Amino acid sequence: MSAQHKAALAEGRTQGRAVRNYLNALEAHKPKRGRRRTPESIAARLDRIEGELESADSVKRVELIQERLDLRAELDTYENKIDLADLEAEFIEAAAEYSERKGISYKAWREAGVPAATLTAAGITRGM
Repeated sequence: MSAQHKAALAEGRTQGRAVRNYLNALEAHKPKRGRRRTPESIAARLDRIEGELESADSVKRVELIQERLDLRAELDTYENKIDLADLEAEFIEAAAEYSERKGISYKAWREAGVPAATLTAAGITRGM
């Protein structure tokens, strides 16, 4: 394998990683239906769960334990915020060439949740 071929493979992996990381971050930060929870409201619910666990029957207890696990995981996402701006910048740098190589259209990116402004910054137009 030539050095040029190896460099092209490395570039493809780098672009793929940038695209994957950005799409995963978009998915993780997608707005959810209903009222938004705050770290304070999550902490308050965790406190109530602790109180309810003491008197819960076995089925309710396991449901409360699962809710507690889910809430702690949600609270972790607030505390460990992903810097979407850095991931977006990497996506913008890689997306046009990646799209061309993989045959991904503007419409496909939009359906995947990528904002139009990000695609424009990446040089991906509706005609692609």
